[in-house]
Amino acid sequence: MKTPEFWYESPSVMSKILSPISCIYLMGSKIKQKFSSPKKVDLIVISVGNLVAGGAGKTPIAMAISSLFSDKEVAFLTRGYGGTVIGPTLVDRSKDKAEKVGDEALLLAKHAPTWVSKDRYAGAIAAYNNGINIIIMDDGHQNHSLIKDISIVVVDGYHGFGNEKIIPSGPLRENIKSGLDKADAVVLIGEDKNKISEFFRPNCPLINARLVPTEDSEALKKNRVIALAGIGYPNKFFNTLKEMGCNIVDEYAFGDHHRYKISEIRKIHDKALELDAILVTTEKDWLRLPDEVKTLVKKVPVKIEWHDEKQIKKFLKLRITK
Repeated sequence: MKTPEFWYESPSVMSKILSPISCIYLMGSKIKQKFSSPKKVDLIVISVGNLVAGGAGKTPIAMAISSLFSDKEVAFLTRGYGGTVIGPTLVDRSKDKAEKVGDEALLLAKHAPTWVSKDRYAGAIAAYNNGINIIIMDDGHQNHSLIKDISIVVVDGYHGFGNEKIIPSGPLRENIKSGLDKADAVVLIGEDKNKISEFFRPNCPLINARLVPTEDSEALKKNRVIALAGIGYPNKFFNTLKEMGCNIVDEYAFGDHHRYKISEIRKIHDKALELDAILVTTEKDWLRLPDEVKTLVKKVPVKIEWHDEKQIKKFLKLRITK
């Protein structure tokens, strides 16, 4: 589904209409948490999550954190959103498709072994049995099946917490205070446009980072492009292209985790040819493209750049030592 625009508007008539459903959603989440019994696995569990529905940058942060552990056996654990596999399944990038394991799992598997498991505890056990020392759980903040050693909340500085309402009135999966109280650190991606840092606890480390294009993406500078994106906030991708210096001649925004059809990609590619433009998309979207049309679309990978890499390294080292 596409992220509703009213989630980032205040006040909103639609948000008020949906508020009773938000109360039911929040009550259900609290009941689920109350009756959960988190289990301990004999390895380090790092949870990377957020408080809102949609893309806040969890997966890029998880990948960036994995690169800081060159001396340990690190793996990712994800539920495989958008995929069909129940798991625990070790992702095989040479064979597995996004339809099976989810696009995020395929992205993660480029950097470290990745287990997809609807049951996170079972996935953690599978990783442990394969000699893993540390698992990084992508999108794990609202999951209560595992005892976490480190909980990191990722916040997008541009979108913040939206209208600060609970789903479906707004983007929040849980109350801001309760969500941040469970965090050992907050990673803020980009500039704090909404003064959301006022919500953060004084004793909770704030780690700043930003998303930047990789070197492979630099070749697109000053080119005419048609951009398509099926992520939580397509405008994030469009803005990245503008910051790169691309000349965007048209934009196509789809719902998060949209499954592309050959016909719609060919149609957009034909328009790109007419406008003498390059058809581009996010790396995550590219993984969901049908194989028959992948050569028609250029992917634009991004990476995390830490404001102070020593800060995140020191934080992780201290927490793991404890």
